[in-house]
Amino acid sequence: MTDSLTPVAITAAEEAWRLLQELLIQGEMPARMRQACEAIGAPPSSVKAILHLSPDEPVAMRDLAEHWGCDASYITELVDGLESNGLARREPHPTDRRVRTVVPTEKGAEVRERVQQVMWRVPEAFSVLTGAEQRQLRDLARKLAGANSLFSSRSEPLRRVGTS
Repeated sequence: MTDSLTPVAITAAEEAWRLLQELLIQGEMPARMRQACEAIGAPPSSVKAILHLSPDEPVAMRDLAEHWGCDASYITELVDGLESNGLARREPHPTDRRVRTVVPTEKGAEVRERVQQVMWRVPEAFSVLTGAEQRQLRDLARKLAGANSLFSSRSEPLRRVGTS
């Protein structure tokens, strides 16, 4: 039995995961999200939604709810907000008229690009890494991102209309 003052040994994977969370949660990400919200005049939920939409691949609203593990009424409210800001529109599903899909408008696609420019700007903290270390980090992040879809137990990958 350990008391609350005794340090608990953690694995390298646990430490890496904690450090990544700190980098995202306490690093530049909160400021980036604020900048993205300001750039499009919308709340974080709209920023997150617009990043998940593609002009070429409509997404069923129910699939967004399933992917995010939220109630369908939340997605309806979210899409209502996107529509009122001219960022997205509802369209009928190509093969099931009972299903509504959501797709960004031309303005929504432009906003998505602006949001990506803000969110994907390289954090200053990366400047402490050499070029080789940055490439190594990229390669490891690719490997983790690929494995994430295989091991994710919380949600299925977002299904696009017309894909299997």
